[in-house]
Amino acid sequence: MEKYKSFAHIYRQGKSTEIKPWLTAFLLLIAAIIFLPWTQNIRSKGNITSLFQEQRPQKVYSPIAGKISRWWVKEGDFVKKGDTLAKITEIKEDYLDPNLVPRTQEQLNAKKSYLEFYEKKVEANQAQIANLKSSKTIKLEQLSNKITQLNQKLVGEKAELDAATNEANLIKDQFERNRKMFQEGLISQTQFQQRNAAAQNALAKKTIAENKINQTQQDLRNAAIEQGAIEQEYNEKINKAESERFQSLSQIETGKGDVAKLENQVTNYTIRNGMYYIMATQDGQIIRAQKAGIGEIIKDGEELLTVVPTGNRYAVEMFVRPVDLPLLHPGQSVRFIFDGFPAIIFAGGWPNQSFGTFAGKILAVENTINDNGLFRVIVVEDPESKKWPPQIKIGAGAQGIALLNDVPLWYELWRNINGFPADFYQVNKEKKNEK
Repeated sequence: MEKYKSFAHIYRQGKSTEIKPWLTAFLLLIAAIIFLPWTQNIRSKGNITSLFQEQRPQKVYSPIAGKISRWWVKEGDFVKKGDTLAKITEIKEDYLDPNLVPRTQEQLNAKKSYLEFYEKKVEANQAQIANLKSSKTIKLEQLSNKITQLNQKLVGEKAELDAATNEANLIKDQFERNRKMFQEGLISQTQFQQRNAAAQNALAKKTIAENKINQTQQDLRNAAIEQGAIEQEYNEKINKAESERFQSLSQIETGKGDVAKLENQVTNYTIRNGMYYIMATQDGQIIRAQKAGIGEIIKDGEELLTVVPTGNRYAVEMFVRPVDLPLLHPGQSVRFIFDGFPAIIFAGGWPNQSFGTFAGKILAVENTINDNGLFRVIVVEDPESKKWPPQIKIGAGAQGIALLNDVPLWYELWRNINGFPADFYQVNKEKKNEK
């Protein structure tokens, strides 16, 4: 009987078990848990960046080829906008002259004086042309007056010739009658000789009048010839002055091109002189100096160092799979775990039960896929939640949890077991419009 007692003690036959209430309580707890709310989510890794391009790390390049002659900064230094970072000296023979700008300016001034000389020459040519035209007009007017006088003189001489002709004809008739009378003895020889002398005088007057007319006509022809000669002479002089004027204008236009070229060179040399000193374009910290030492030769456009701007407005770039892209929209909430900042989270996604995470809002979802087959999502700080820590730096890692719909836990288990996608997330439009 003793062995039966020990058997009954071990197996407790006929007695109620103590596991049943624990099992019942556990099943009730499981049943209660699966009805708890669960926040669907999408997890993705990302990097801290800046929302604005000018706030991201800026590489500083050498604008010209040269030789480093001095450094004013070292890695880790903080600089202000406009601070001098380094100095570069020339290595190209075209720019080695230290007085290049003043001497080019002297050439420019000389070329401008050259232009002024030709401009004055053009003015002189214009005055010369005007004087020649005026002299031509005066000469032609003088000849015109002379021709008018000769014409008037010719008219008078023709009238004088007519009178002499009439007188000669009358005296000739009288001479013929006196000769007959002399032959008949009616008049004396003396009277006949007097009539003969009168006839000779009348003929001489007529001849003199004819000679005067011929002389006047010759003077008229000479005046016409002189008028043509004056026209030709002054036209040649005017044409020569016009040719010199156009030649001067051509020199002026060529000089203007040379002046513009020299002005461009002076400006370029002046700007190049300002490129010898590398300045900081904004406030920031110096990192990754690519060149070291003094006397190192650099090419134009070669990287010198990198400046990380201060006072950035940080953002996070997440990369999500194409299958998750339709579930993300601007304005959607995202929780972040930044590298170096401890956090306590519940892997499943209990709403409002994670600690050490930081809130963000999706700003933009890019529509182009990258080389890794992922889509880029830009997330900024949520102004209504806890501020992001100021100690975060650009380039640091961040793990993002995009929060979706709140569903019962049993539904989420059922969805994952069956491989169904998460529910589409609907942004609260009223809340979005308020923002």
